[in-house]
Amino acid sequence: MKNRSLSKIKKLMDKGVKCYNPASVEIGDDVDVGRISGEGVVIHSGCKIFGSSTLILNNSKIGYEAPVTVDNCQIGPWVELKGGFFSKSVFLKHSSIGSGAHVREGTILEEKTRVAHTVGLKQTILFPYVTLGSLINFCDCLMSGGTGVKNHSEVGSSYIHFNYTPNQDKATPSLLGDVPNGVMLNKNPIFLGGQGGLVGPCRLAFGTVTAAGSICRKDELKEQRLIIEGGEKSGNIPFKSLRYQNSKRIITNNLIYIGNLFALKQWYYNVRPVFISHEFPESLLEGLKNKISIAIDERIKRLKELYIKIFNSDQNEKWSELEKPLTENIDYQGDVFLRDLFLEKISLAAEKHDNDYLLAIKSLKPRDSETGTEWLSGIVDNFCTNTLKNCK
Repeated sequence: MKNRSLSKIKKLMDKGVKCYNPASVEIGDDVDVGRISGEGVVIHSGCKIFGSSTLILNNSKIGYEAPVTVDNCQIGPWVELKGGFFSKSVFLKHSSIGSGAHVREGTILEEKTRVAHTVGLKQTILFPYVTLGSLINFCDCLMSGGTGVKNHSEVGSSYIHFNYTPNQDKATPSLLGDVPNGVMLNKNPIFLGGQGGLVGPCRLAFGTVTAAGSICRKDELKEQRLIIEGGEKSGNIPFKSLRYQNSKRIITNNLIYIGNLFALKQWYYNVRPVFISHEFPESLLEGLKNKISIAIDERIKRLKELYIKIFNSDQNEKWSELEKPLTENIDYQGDVFLRDLFLEKISLAAEKHDNDYLLAIKSLKPRDSETGTEWLSGIVDNFCTNTLKNCK
């Protein structure tokens, strides 16, 4: 085992990978060294690389602050994974995450996202520029908003997304911003103050600010609002397990979240391929497609578990009423006229900006961004219309 690992390390070093202490690095038998770039890649001491689908592109740095374990991740160019455990996740160009990270299945960090030290993520999707502080648990969230590195959505340090209920279910995804507007990179950022929390499933509009120390338990669908929660109110009341006081809101928020994932899937399948290049190869795109499918499957699984609990149906009769529109709409592409009109504009922008994704998106004229948003919103609205009518 050790000899095979050293043999692979030698092949990597021969192609240009910098590995200053090769005897301390472990490369799994299933790792394809052809999927690891030799240009500017650094693998520091104590790192472990596993998985046949692992991809590491040029100028990425692995393990600068502490040892790193990578398991079946797709890592784009100029990415920094500074320390921790990373499994079945995707990291796009110039994203970074500090030491003590615990990043699990279904996580996507898009371009220029930044995460500080000691952060836990799973089934988490962060759009470009989103920034997380330190000591955060932020599983089962999609966060968008912001226009650049100086105007970005942010989560303050010591923040928690509460994603597990007393009834022992995890149908708790929170949607911060949304997909149809968020992908255009032209919306106001969201700010979640430090030492606070969000009780999922919750929806917050662009421009929402929660004060430090606030625990947010309600949706806020109006933009540019300040939320302050807390104070001296306290209580002690009887609690009965498996009682869902607001089941319709919980189910609705889950369905809206899934609808946004359907829209993001179409974005990854139709828009992202326009930007295929040396720094965004087909193999990295396949990682995105795989992770969005994982995210959709996870949310449907968790919703099914919750739905059966709520309706106490051993025959899953209630679920079958909802499952049909779920499965029928999973590949719905929306209004193809709007899609193709937007793709024409995005192709021109990509050509003009040498396939730079961020520059191309931000260069779109407002009416072209609106066309794209209308196309994606139609996917979300169609899904929600077809499912919510069966949600009683």
